[in-house]
Amino acid sequence: MATTTVTRSAETRSSAPSAGRVRAKSPYPTWFYLPAAVIYGVLFIVPTLIAFYFSLTRWSIFDSKFIGFGNYVTFFKEPALVTSLWHTLIYAVVTSGLKVVLGLLLAVLLTSQIVARGYLRSVVFFPVLVSTIGVGLTFTVLMNPEKGLINQSLSVIGIQGPGWLTDPSYALLSVALVDVWKGVGLATLIYIAGIVSIPQEYFEAARVDGAGAWDNFRHIVLPLARPATVTVITLSLIGGLRSFDLIWAMTRGGPGFTSDVIASVIYKQYQAGFYGLSTAGNVVLFVVVTAIVLPLSRFLNRKEVEL
Repeated sequence: MATTTVTRSAETRSSAPSAGRVRAKSPYPTWFYLPAAVIYGVLFIVPTLIAFYFSLTRWSIFDSKFIGFGNYVTFFKEPALVTSLWHTLIYAVVTSGLKVVLGLLLAVLLTSQIVARGYLRSVVFFPVLVSTIGVGLTFTVLMNPEKGLINQSLSVIGIQGPGWLTDPSYALLSVALVDVWKGVGLATLIYIAGIVSIPQEYFEAARVDGAGAWDNFRHIVLPLARPATVTVITLSLIGGLRSFDLIWAMTRGGPGFTSDVIASVIYKQYQAGFYGLSTAGNVVLFVVVTAIVLPLSRFLNRKEVEL
């Protein structure tokens, strides 16, 4: 009875604004948006269209030759390139999923009445401020299979640590875990903002009705922190699909091609002078990110309104 009452109150609060939502008329005239539209067009739309064109050519700095969809045919015929696409999807799903789960759990902990709460929040958020390349180089040393601190610590308790970055079975997931360590602080911060914005009346009503910590989490925090969840999923997924710098700093796509993602393959193609092929890879990456994130964002936001 207690949890049902709290849940219904939360659902009423979430759905009430959407039921009578009326789109407000903008107080600004149309021409007021012109400067922003021009900047957006010059910095985003025009370069995007140019990239689409050059992906259909074999080009260098001085000339270009139109070859149609030849670069795309080559891209999808190359096994390493197709494999990098799967690696990108795996990397994005693992990192975004762990950031959502760990970020929510840490946020619940750091919004409770614990000692040194402010200090712990700073500790969790600190990795976000550190340079990605610096983090990559540091963990490359820590994960060294012979001299790394992680394996040395495991050997003390009788566990032989694997080759985190040299074993093809562990390389991609090892980098993904480092990515989670670095980025979970931002997810936690977003969740903290979502949790502290929940009115205390819900928790007080639940306390009066005898609800426990699990009931509060399940029937109050989870439903009313949904906007934060949508934000974390969207940002983490985009970051995971576009990830490059951490992977390049730690493995350079190796060993072999076992930790290559689309972005690292694109960079290697640029280095090799295959500019048209690498531009086609950029377009493929753009399409993949758009095809995954846009429908997912619409679905999650629609579900949020329906709650």
